Amino acid sequence: MTVKSAAKKKTVKAKVSTKPKENPKQDEPEESVWTYRGYHLKTSEFTTAMVHFFRAEIQRANVWRQRLDTTTNWAVVVTGATLSIAFGQSNVHHSLILINTLLVLWFLFIEARRYRYYELWSYRVRLMETDFYAAMLVPPFHPSPEWAENLAESLLTPSFPISVWEAFGRRLRRNYYWIFLILCASWVAKIWLFPASPANMDEFLTRAAVGPLPGQIMIILGLVFYTFLTLVAVGTINMMRASGEVLPRFGDEAATSQPPDHEKLKGIRAILAPRQRRRQLLALIITGNAEAVSNRILSDLKRGVTAIDGKGMYTGADRTVLMCALTVTEVHNLKTAVAKEDPQAFVIVSPAQEILGRGFNPLEEK
Repeated sequence: MTVKSAAKKKTVKAKVSTKPKENPKQDEPEESVWTYRGYHLKTSEFTTAMVHFFRAEIQRANVWRQRLDTTTNWAVVVTGATLSIAFGQSNVHHSLILINTLLVLWFLFIEARRYRYYELWSYRVRLMETDFYAAMLVPPFHPSPEWAENLAESLLTPSFPISVWEAFGRRLRRNYYWIFLILCASWVAKIWLFPASPANMDEFLTRAAVGPLPGQIMIILGLVFYTFLTLVAVGTINMMRASGEVLPRFGDEAATSQPPDHEKLKGIRAILAPRQRRRQLLALIITGNAEAVSNRILSDLKRGVTAIDGKGMYTGADRTVLMCALTVTEVHNLKTAVAKEDPQAFVIVSPAQEILGRGFNPLEEK
């Protein structure tokens, strides 16, 4: 009896020891980020989607960056070939350098247009770097409340983060201003040295003539052209510290893709700055179930609602008009929220010139 009891105890102990321990955390379902048509997107799936999106935007930015380098190479190669021909043969007219200057100016316009596309992709990349990935490295994970709104708005209503003039000025300062200076010095040298040095300034001005245009006019046009380039290059400095530049995100020197709303540009910067701001909308909802619709908007969109008494002039029935300010990324959620409570509601969404107050631009400028 003693041996059988001992064997039975060993068997029970073996059964207990081989039973896996239950982890209550494994049984808990993963919280969904959002639900769409019965599909629940998990946090892991959301992160995977963001990773693939980040890689796609990186690829886009790289492609347009390569196009920028290609345009600069065109300008350098054409300038080198032009100067080789102009100084290699004494009988070549100096107007060849002027033609090359106009061609390089055209390359600059092409590169400025490409740079705006590059800024659009790099803005999205930088936004995810600073407010999504960087926030993960600093626990607890608290991303900026504006990053998802800015990214979604850029996807729904894409617009260039910088103006044509700023892109023109930035590429001019980076590469093309030095090419233009070389062309200017080469033009003066070509007139002065070939076929021989002029005896006086009148002879120099005579040589500077191009067809029916006298030399004095050509010199004045040259001064006006380079003065214009200088004004654009200087006027666009720090006008908008775009995300494509290698600049920090936080601190006094924080780089943002768009200037603060309260920042007032003056002088030439006010002329060259882009006229754009975040799209803001005003929704009017005419419904007979105002209480349920307003509660749904308050809970789902977290937006304030103001009720106005109204009357349908065709039916003569009393109606309530709900007024709600929102952004472009919230329009779909508003339609869904209203349709759940009152499918017969009448919704009007119109653009607003400016919305001031909580959740939008500050009412008082600091």
